[in-house]
Amino acid sequence: MKTLPCVVALCLFSLVPAPTEKITAQDAVRVREFYRLAAEIQDQIWPGWSKAPAPLLLVTSAQEFLTHVDKVPEGFADAGYGFFVRKRVFPPNFEATFPAFGPPDVIVIGTPENTASKKSTAWLMVVMHEHFHQLQDAQPNAYALVEQLGLSRGDKTGMWMLNFPFPYEKPEVAASFAAMRDALLEALAEADEKKFKTLAAEYVKKRKAFFALLGSDDKKYFDFQLWKEGIARYTEVRAAEVAEKYQPTPEFAALADFTPFGELARSKRAATLEELRGIKLAEDKRVIFYSFGAAEGFLLDRLRPDWKKQYFEHPFTLDEFFEK
Repeated sequence: MKTLPCVVALCLFSLVPAPTEKITAQDAVRVREFYRLAAEIQDQIWPGWSKAPAPLLLVTSAQEFLTHVDKVPEGFADAGYGFFVRKRVFPPNFEATFPAFGPPDVIVIGTPENTASKKSTAWLMVVMHEHFHQLQDAQPNAYALVEQLGLSRGDKTGMWMLNFPFPYEKPEVAASFAAMRDALLEALAEADEKKFKTLAAEYVKKRKAFFALLGSDDKKYFDFQLWKEGIARYTEVRAAEVAEKYQPTPEFAALADFTPFGELARSKRAATLEELRGIKLAEDKRVIFYSFGAAEGFLLDRLRPDWKKQYFEHPFTLDEFFEK
């Protein structure tokens, strides 16, 4: 879920002798299902997504298994069947995407039982979320453009993305956010198209009022997180919905923790909106960007159905789509 810069990752590495253990059959089935699923649905969601590199590092309790890389980093041994293995470096509950071994980005993720998803089908959607970060960061000069935002304030580790001092607890900011959030949920709940457009216009007013309260850097940070993490969550939900008609391999469907794709698709959007309904800016802080940004994506699907064609033309902000 979190996109971490390479500086953080490189500090964690240690060159340890690689073990020769093979990946379990269950884990191999899960990873291969991701690549099969992605190949079938990704370009339906984001045109050109299939062009993004997609290396993945699966973190198990004792080992890490790397696949889909052009060059095998030092410290890994061949584990067969397209996987390379080393002793575990990252926490087994890790969910992140960053250039772990230098470009391109690598999805670094634990197994379902060790991460928040718990079950294999939900885990696949989290991997799709992380895979979307690979598309974001594969854009020309992506990391240089992030640096040009000027938000790091001297932090070379990249932790500013998690720890930026946004005024979450400022009363007027929290109150304005709550009003904006409620207007967004009300618009999304309206089925009548004419009433929806009226409510969407009211939401846009409240959105502008909220951003008017923020300082320049605070606004840039909020914009950045919505564009980055919020739309990644939106993509995770859309992946579940598009995958409703996907036919899994017999091996994946036979996993003990398998959930039918249609069942997950029907619950994913509702769960995100319910999460948004219950969040409080002062308490939940950075977590709010995921569900809120996803909800803005849902709104734009109705308000400006072609918005994704211009998404990468306007990096780190969704403002353009709410101006007209």
